[in-house]
Amino acid sequence: MLPPEKLDLILRRHEEIGHRLSEGVDSSAFSAFSRELAELEPVAAAIRAFRALATEISDLETLRADPATDSDMRALAEDELPGLKDQLAEAETNLRVALLPRDAADEKNAILEIRAGTGGDEAALFAGDLFRMYQKYAERRGWTMELISASEGTAGGFKEIIAQVKGKGVFARLKFESGTHRVQRVPATETQGRIHTSAATVAVLPEATEVDLAINEGDLRIDTMRAGGAGGQHVNKTESAIRITHIPSGIVVMMQEERSQHRNKAKAMDILRSRLFDLERGRLDDARAADRRAQVGSGDRSERIRTYNFPQGRVSDHRINLTLYKIDKVMEGEALDEILDPLIADHQARLLAESEGGAS
Repeated sequence: MLPPEKLDLILRRHEEIGHRLSEGVDSSAFSAFSRELAELEPVAAAIRAFRALATEISDLETLRADPATDSDMRALAEDELPGLKDQLAEAETNLRVALLPRDAADEKNAILEIRAGTGGDEAALFAGDLFRMYQKYAERRGWTMELISASEGTAGGFKEIIAQVKGKGVFARLKFESGTHRVQRVPATETQGRIHTSAATVAVLPEATEVDLAINEGDLRIDTMRAGGAGGQHVNKTESAIRITHIPSGIVVMMQEERSQHRNKAKAMDILRSRLFDLERGRLDDARAADRRAQVGSGDRSERIRTYNFPQGRVSDHRINLTLYKIDKVMEGEALDEILDPLIADHQARLLAESEGGAS
């Protein structure tokens, strides 16, 4: 953990920014100061909580050691100290977590991509179920979801669906959802009552802006074509569909949801920028690169981060050996936090172990 003088600097900076904002600053400075204040707020609160407990323990130990303290007061101090020391240990852990380097993308919006994997029609139906799960979870958190593109399955659900999720701390909450999700259940079309296993892949990308990543137009090949599928007479009359190929990376984005070629291009560029931004983050961070490779996988049943077993009513996250017997509430988005919170805590614990190992 940082030495006391460094913690003092954080508290002073937190107080200084608060004063500057209360005195009034121009709009650009207000935005920058507000962001910094929001980042420092939990750290300052953790420092104050830790120090308040440390002071209380010190005062009680002084009281206990003072010969002038009467026996009743000494006994009271003896009773309170063990509980306060437990609280101090917890407050120290909270402070260490608050001091961990933040992922710069945590507060960004996200691009959510879900694709059907192994399992044919049932995989597409499951991809649709996952999308609705995230949709309901987003509603509960006050986030907004905007559909970017969708390719429907032949029996319902989606072969692929991509959406933008906007709100506070979206990427921080959803980034651990990336990977292969496996489902075990009896399909509606199964006459023998046999359980089938299917899979869908989820990728959660931080939404990138032009400030985050500039794309060289010379690196792009842009093809226009007539949109396919339903959509009315305009489908055969206008070349509104767009396919953008980023030549250096080989990433291809196809968009035909809008009637306007301009809007299709804008949406395709947003997705391309987010994929390239995520790729660049991966190059800069080996651990992140490994995560990104695991995000989409092959969609094979054997690769999975989580299994949804409907006959047994359970959801198991294999990364942290967590099993919940409340699949209905998870699929409604109601109990998803009961999986996400332990995943985030596990990630923080690993970061703490790495930081302490590096400091030793």
